[in-house]
Amino acid sequence: MDAMEPVVTALRAESQRLYDKVSILPEAEWDRPSPCRPWTVRELMAHMTAGVGRVAAMLAEPEGAADRLVSAAGYYAPDARFSVRANALRTESAQEGAASHPDGWALAEHFDSVWRAVVAGCDGLPPGRLVRTRHGDPMALGDFLVTRVVEVCVHGFDLAEGLGDEPWPTDEAADVVARLLLDGRPYAVGASVPGMDWDRTTFLRKATGRLPMSAAERAAVQRHGVVRLTLG
Repeated sequence: MDAMEPVVTALRAESQRLYDKVSILPEAEWDRPSPCRPWTVRELMAHMTAGVGRVAAMLAEPEGAADRLVSAAGYYAPDARFSVRANALRTESAQEGAASHPDGWALAEHFDSVWRAVVAGCDGLPPGRLVRTRHGDPMALGDFLVTRVVEVCVHGFDLAEGLGDEPWPTDEAADVVARLLLDGRPYAVGASVPGMDWDRTTFLRKATGRLPMSAAERAAVQRHGVVRLTLG
């Protein structure tokens, strides 16, 4: 199996699941508040769409070269990428993106075309193909695609919460995100974080700050090497 295939498969599956959920939303639902304040569901969806679409822009640029690459986990380091200014620009960009579509259905259709173009554009490319993020970080394409799976999956939790729905992660995406959080290990109930009998979705939500953790749970997560990601 191609080393990038599971990640592309996860991005495809999670994006399709997301589209299936939002494409049938009544228009009024798009203006519900999301837990990613100050965004509405509509603005959060615009942010997710732009995040996936960055892959196409990267692949349109010359590959170039780099001596040292940023890993998928390293992409979420607590540095300038998540500064007050960067977050303000991120918020403003999503609001502008949402306003550029006449209604929620048009935004959902735009997302559908974006993710399909990205998946098609990655077909046949090696996972080591060099790309450069909008922050200037050189990354292997396979690693950057992992971050896109994280974005669609984790912000999918946020969308579900904003809509009053149950979380909807696909198995493919949940596995990719769990392996990132566990430094390459798959998630196994009671084994990945001993003493914590969480199902995989609960683990993902707790480890990414979407559900609160007790002091004992935080200590267990830290003790067993769960990777901490700086997320919006």
